[in-house]
Amino acid sequence: MVVHLVRYEHNERISWGVLAGDVISPLSGDYPSTADLIDGGRSDWTEAATTPGNVKPAEVRLLSPITTPCRVMCQGANYRQHAIESGMDPDRRTFNLFFDKTDAAVTGPCDPVTRPAHVTLLDYEIELALVLRGTVHAPTTVTTENLHDYVFGVTIGNDLSARDVQLPQGQFLKGKSYRGFCPLGPVLAVLEAEDLGLLDDLELRLEVNGSLRQADNTVNMLYRPAETLTELSEFCNWNPGDVLLTGTPHGIVAGSPPPLVRRLATALLPEDKLWAAFVKVNQRKPYLGPGDVVTASIRNAAGTLDLGTQRNTIVAPIR
Repeated sequence: MVVHLVRYEHNERISWGVLAGDVISPLSGDYPSTADLIDGGRSDWTEAATTPGNVKPAEVRLLSPITTPCRVMCQGANYRQHAIESGMDPDRRTFNLFFDKTDAAVTGPCDPVTRPAHVTLLDYEIELALVLRGTVHAPTTVTTENLHDYVFGVTIGNDLSARDVQLPQGQFLKGKSYRGFCPLGPVLAVLEAEDLGLLDDLELRLEVNGSLRQADNTVNMLYRPAETLTELSEFCNWNPGDVLLTGTPHGIVAGSPPPLVRRLATALLPEDKLWAAFVKVNQRKPYLGPGDVVTASIRNAAGTLDLGTQRNTIVAPIR
C-alpha cells in the first residue's frame, strides 16, 4: 500500500505526517532531513498510517518534503511530444539528456515564487520527481527488479525556467536555479516494491490561472527510471533524499522553430542579434508573470497514488 507523507509547519514546529483523505496523522519522531526519515522513519509512518488523523492540511503550512541540502538532477526532453516540440525526433534520439538545478531553487508546494526582475520569459515544467534512497558512489546496474533499492518514493516537481537566461546564455544551471524555481510536494508517496509499476501510468496535469497548459501520462516517457538511474550512476553520485526530475510533457511556452528556420536565422544573423530577436518574439507568448497561479497535480486513475496539488503564485520582487 502506498503511504502518502507530508511535511508541514504548525505553531512554529516542523513535523511529518501521513495524509489520508483530508486529515494528517502526525509522526511521533523528529526527522530533521528527508534522509533521516528514509533511514529511520518506517515504523513511525507505518503506525501513523493506521492511526486516525487529527490535523487538517488547511490549518498548517505544507512544506517541501525534500529538505536541503540535497542534489536536484534532471532529465530533459523525456516525453515523446515534448521532444518533438523541442525540435527532436524521438524515434532517432540516441541519448538521455541530463542537467542539474541547485538546491537553492527548492521551495514549498504552496509558496509564492519570485520572478527575478531581469527575467521576462518565465516558463513552467511539471515533472514526476523520484526521491532516491541508498548511497551510490560507483556505476550501478538498476533494473525493474531492484529499482526499489534506489527509489524511495515520488513527489511533484516544477522545473521553472528563465528561458531568456537558459537559452541565449546557454546557462541551464543558472536559468533553472533561481530561488524558488523548484517547488516540490505537497505529497511524498512512499513506494514499496510492488507499487513501482504504478509509475508507468500516472497522469500529469498543469494549469495556469485555471487554464490547462500541460497534460500527459508517464507511459510516454522515452527513458524509464531503471535505465535512467543506471546511466546516471556512471557519472553521478547520489545519497538518500536526493531528487531526480524525470522530464516534462509537451505544452511549455518556449518552442523550437523548424530546423530550416533555425539554419537560416543562424546564417543571416549574428548570435547576439539572433537571441535578441528570440526574446522579442517570445515576449508575445503567455509566459508566467506576477499574479499568475500555477497548479500542478500527478495521480493515477484509481487514486491509489495521488501526489496532491501544488499551487504557487508568481510574484514580483520586493523593491
